[in-house]
Amino acid sequence: MTDVQHDDAAVASLDERARAVLAFESEWPRPSGAKEEAIRAHLDLEPARYYQLLARLVDDPAAWEHAPMLVARLRRLREQRAAHRARLLR
Repeated sequence: MTDVQHDDAAVASLDERARAVLAFESEWPRPSGAKEEAIRAHLDLEPARYYQLLARLVDDPAAWEHAPMLVARLRRLREQRAAHRARLLR
């Protein structure tokens, strides 16, 4: 299977909302600003639901195939937050 076919299969396995969440997250500038308002306006989702979907997508192999750099960055951030919380609990 070629890279293009493999990527097409990954994209096909993600629903439209999942692709929209990944696209939104990849385009959002790092300093968050009014992100919650933009989530409501652009995705018609409550921010809590958006973050639930995003957390699930971080572990989804299809999301990795669709946007590997974004998913890698999100995994790295999740691991950094977990390490920080662990240090605080010591």
